[in-house]
Amino acid sequence: MSLRGSASATLPPPAAQPADAGVAVHCKGVVKGYNTASTRVMALRGVDLQIRAGELMMLVGPSGCGKTTLISVIAGILDRDEGECSVFGHDFAAMSSGQRTRFRGENVGFVFQAFNLLPALTAAQNVAVPLLINGLPQREAIKAGREMLARVGLGDRTDSLPRELSGGQQQRVAIARALVHKPRLIVCDEPTSALDHDTGHVIMRLLKSVALDKDRALVIVTHDARIFGFADRIALMDDGHITGISRPETPTATPAAN
Repeated sequence: MSLRGSASATLPPPAAQPADAGVAVHCKGVVKGYNTASTRVMALRGVDLQIRAGELMMLVGPSGCGKTTLISVIAGILDRDEGECSVFGHDFAAMSSGQRTRFRGENVGFVFQAFNLLPALTAAQNVAVPLLINGLPQREAIKAGREMLARVGLGDRTDSLPRELSGGQQQRVAIARALVHKPRLIVCDEPTSALDHDTGHVIMRLLKSVALDKDRALVIVTHDARIFGFADRIALMDDGHITGISRPETPTATPAAN
């Protein structure tokens, strides 16, 4: 199994940092729309958001309000139409395709709601994929994959194929894969949706411990009120806008001032 990536795509220098040097993600006036057969649907309508280094930020709001689109723009999976967006000072819009792939491979971990595991690979091999892409030798990558699976409670399922795992176990494999290369930004789409209460809290404690690193940040899309207490701040979204920022201990949002 060889997934080794190229290290030849030299990254452009970071853009000018926002006034707060502790900002991990800076979004200002972000607009994103999708064309349909008959019209253009606006998913993001001028989003302003800052996520701080060392912070676990949650995005909550009704289905279809733009949460997944926003984290996809932040992670460089989707291009924005207008506005500014940078991750630790780097703007995906200023990068070539190769530079973008390299930056994501080294700096971004993404937990997809659909898991996106490779069906022919074992759990350990799936977790090792980011390390293999970044050029780590296969034996070392698989060893690290096994160790990360043990951290999410799957040390006894490292050689299992995805079809041999439950939905909750596949979710934990996806989370282990997002964390294994120690990215600076971890982006999660409903990471506890397939987990029971106790396992969800184990995973959130692991994610929270990662967020305590002042050089990292997490952003989590969720409808799961059981995990709101793990957030440092909660951004409320509706109709493509950030409508407010709240603390998890407060039941209602304060006006957005991020």
